[in-house]
Amino acid sequence: MSKLEMLTPQNSAIALIDYQPAMYQGVQSHDRLVTMNNVQILAKAAKLFKIPTVLTTVAAESFSGPFMPEVVSLFPDHNIIDRTSMNSWLDENFRKAVAATGRKKFVIAGLWTEACVLFPTLDMMREGYEIYIPADACGDLSLEAHNRSMERAIQAGAVPITSSQYAYELQQDWARSETYEGMMDIQRAHSPYGIQIRFSKWALGEHASEGGKS
Repeated sequence: MSKLEMLTPQNSAIALIDYQPAMYQGVQSHDRLVTMNNVQILAKAAKLFKIPTVLTTVAAESFSGPFMPEVVSLFPDHNIIDRTSMNSWLDENFRKAVAATGRKKFVIAGLWTEACVLFPTLDMMREGYEIYIPADACGDLSLEAHNRSMERAIQAGAVPITSSQYAYELQQDWARSETYEGMMDIQRAHSPYGIQIRFSKWALGEHASEGGKS
């Protein structure tokens, strides 16, 4: 494994952690709507590129509520792993789901950064996993809490990325037609770049494409 080797559908997996109502309520580091859009970029890109995906919640029935339906609906056959631990890695079912992917490059995003993201990041790196954190899809009780947690993760060896960077890294080339329209749908729904896409389609026609002439 090398951090110089880009994330691909063949070498990576993703874990989305605790995107639940009670956890969103505590987010003060970011605009919560931005976080909601960014995690959907991650989830839809994972779905589009057939990335092994792990979904997990904390105390869903007793305190925190269900995982956000916008993500769950993308993975109707997934078993959502519910835990009592802040640290997902302490949960045996989570560890089994991670191991079952067969991947050592893992993208981890969740609420909140200082616990639900940082703790499994540290444990998984100790176990030999390479961790990538899309910082703009995470959130915390304050900007200070989020930033210090990201810094600690980076100092320990995790790689900071963003949600759109993750999607672009999987696509790599706009001429890859099998995923092009799916990528455009993600950008239109959840990214400011969607405005440019709509404009180009209006100005140049529906044939307009970064992939060149079809």
